[in-house]
Amino acid sequence: MSEAETSASILYEVERHIATITLNRPDRRNALNFDAYDRLERALRRAVIDDDVRCVIVTGTDPAFCSGDDVREIMAAPKPKETAPKSPTVRHQPTPAAMAALECDKPLIAAINGAAIGWGMELALYADIRLASDKAKFSEMFIKRGLVCDVGGFYRLPSIVGPAKAAELLFTGDVIDAGEAERIGLVSRTVPHAKLMDEARDLASRIAENPPLALRYMKEGIRKGTYGDPRELGSWAIETIRALMKTEDHKEGVASFLEKRPPDFRGR
Repeated sequence: MSEAETSASILYEVERHIATITLNRPDRRNALNFDAYDRLERALRRAVIDDDVRCVIVTGTDPAFCSGDDVREIMAAPKPKETAPKSPTVRHQPTPAAMAALECDKPLIAAINGAAIGWGMELALYADIRLASDKAKFSEMFIKRGLVCDVGGFYRLPSIVGPAKAAELLFTGDVIDAGEAERIGLVSRTVPHAKLMDEARDLASRIAENPPLALRYMKEGIRKGTYGDPRELGSWAIETIRALMKTEDHKEGVASFLEKRPPDFRGR
């Protein structure tokens, strides 16, 4: 069975029990705006309820995997004026697209074809298996914008690369290449760029040949044994991000990025 759906920001295709979800904003290096976040969540949820799907691949249209949030549309866009007072939020909800990826009960492979920066690296972390093109680069860039990472950096990264290396990546926002990502165990392997999707589809096919119910229980067992429940941590991350977005340091991080200059953080 083959099925394809095309939108401005997300491509969704199912073939031979494999759903391929492709971030498709190449002119923005697949940066996510609100529409793309929403469509990504829906694509992931759709793969879960489709009985024909046994494995999921997420990738990006070249030249990038995902460069994170679209800074101009999400961080630098004018904030709407509040016309009426709102009740205080007692418990913030985790990022819906993050939870859709983390709650996907079918094996999820990230085929990282280029830069995975900020929330792009988060998306890679949500996958069960990561394969990288030799052109891939990774960074938890949030600290450079005066923010903390989303749930992936806290929930998955320390288990994958170890707490000390996770702290180094989160505290510095350093960019690492595919070779370093493989060395520290962030990705399973690095392959030549032209062969990335062939490798990902081959792996997905070998997974999809197995009994689908056992696969789903196997994934749940790994989650219970390794990661636990991400919802409480995801809620805290969003609450913290929203608080930090009101700080001068965050505004300076965004302004310096857009103006292509070094930031001057003041701790307020």
